[in-house]
Amino acid sequence: MLKVGLTGGIGAGKSEVSRLLSSYGAVVVDADKIAREVVEPGTPGLAAVVEAFGPEVLTAGGALDRPKLGSIVFSDPERLATLNAIVHPLVGARSAELEAAAGPDAVVVHDVPLLTENGLAPLYDVVVVVDASPETQLDRLQRLRGMTEDEARARMAAQATREQRRAVADLVVDNDGPLEALEPQVREVWARLAGHAAA
Repeated sequence: MLKVGLTGGIGAGKSEVSRLLSSYGAVVVDADKIAREVVEPGTPGLAAVVEAFGPEVLTAGGALDRPKLGSIVFSDPERLATLNAIVHPLVGARSAELEAAAGPDAVVVHDVPLLTENGLAPLYDVVVVVDASPETQLDRLQRLRGMTEDEARARMAAQATREQRRAVADLVVDNDGPLEALEPQVREVWARLAGHAAA
């Protein structure tokens, strides 16, 4: 099994790279998706979040109100650390279960937004960083996700710098260009990963 860490700043296009790798045969373990699962209604994770942040972080239907929680934690490093201390161990446990089920010959791609920030690079055989300029990230967050410039800059500022991410990378995918320029790069990355796994 080849364990790959895939990361990139918000708006860099990591999800698209993840989708392409999956289409080529990688087993993708998506930390963001798991982070949503572990705080679904009725889970111990959601109960812990409500205990830490109060019932105002719930919607009327009893689900986690992500925008409300985001507005609390992304401007307050201590509260963000509190949230991470609840969610990260749950995500880690579920990720390990999915990896164990993948099989010995699999290329397992862990899609981890905060890989650099949390010092997780040593956990992987190969780290792939999806890189885009801050200008590109800002444009995508405003145009595609409807964020204001201030919201986008706050999210970007809460993450590692471009230089910090590139420093832990074994392979870098440049995603400043159009979508059609991305696919050939990801195909090349996949060929290298598959080669590593077979070696």
